[in-house]
Amino acid sequence: MRLTDRLSQPQKIVIVLALGMAFGAAGTYLVGFGNTSAGGWYAYAPLSQTPFTGTGMFAGARPHGWLRLLIWLALIGLWALLSVRVLRPSPGQAPHD
Repeated sequence: MRLTDRLSQPQKIVIVLALGMAFGAAGTYLVGFGNTSAGGWYAYAPLSQTPFTGTGMFAGARPHGWLRLLIWLALIGLWALLSVRVLRPSPGQAPHD
């Protein structure tokens, strides 16, 4: 017995939408690593013209285009796989036509 067997179809749809939003937020975070124009704090150091672009290991770094594409494709594929699993009819249910 799966965890989603006890849920109604509208509840399953809400779970699929919530998963999509969560994967969208995760993808935006992963793809925009170190991007100060997308938000966050951007300021100038006192008495200088040098912009502050963040600190840490990924400061100012952004993944290449092909890596961003792979991140999005992996997240979309995972969302589709989980959506099919969540929306699958229960073993005792007749499939809808």
